[in-house]
Amino acid sequence: MAYQALYRRLRPQRFDDVIGQEHIIRTLKNQIEKDRINHAYLFCGTRGTGKTTTAKIFARAINCTGEGEKPCNECSVCKEALKGTNLNIIEIDAASNNSVDNIRDIVEEVKYPPTEGRYKVYIIDEVHMLTTSAFNALLKTLEEPPAHVVFILATTDPQKMPVTVLSRCQRFDFKRVDEHDIISRLEYVLKEENVEYDEESLEIISKLADGGMRDALSILEQCL
Repeated sequence: MAYQALYRRLRPQRFDDVIGQEHIIRTLKNQIEKDRINHAYLFCGTRGTGKTTTAKIFARAINCTGEGEKPCNECSVCKEALKGTNLNIIEIDAASNNSVDNIRDIVEEVKYPPTEGRYKVYIIDEVHMLTTSAFNALLKTLEEPPAHVVFILATTDPQKMPVTVLSRCQRFDFKRVDEHDIISRLEYVLKEENVEYDEESLEIISKLADGGMRDALSILEQCL
């Protein structure tokens, strides 16, 4: 099996594994429990703070057919999503798919209900990079989406997005991860990897990471 970078191999798979965003996780879990799922979410924050990871977990959770805490990561819906083969959870990188034609394809697709699970979920990463025409095409669907569709827009630059789009989303601001939380996570990783370490090294890594968990794991990997 090909080698996988630490940050990919250790990507959180459950809500409780997400580091430093307790305020957001609590709200999302409450929405699922109370069945108050919004049709559009905006996840904002600096790089490596868990926006896309949380979006993926949330997408699985609202479609999960297993028992107990969601996502169960054991039902067929969850397993397909973890493998990247679930046709109802669609991830789009707006940095390279930012034209009006790309969004028109989505607008055409949303009419069709999900083949399995309750929702068809569109995760649009770096959404601020969509063109003005693309945002205009998306706006109508955000105003009147079908009941089976959920949009999760993720961005590092919400100020570059049209106010008309922002006002139609439930906004969650991901904060920089606290240095103590980063150190705790790195300690856990190193114990799992069976690697010796000293506290001073982890403190240096946590400072260099500047609040980004992904950056911290990338720096740790270089050190290893």
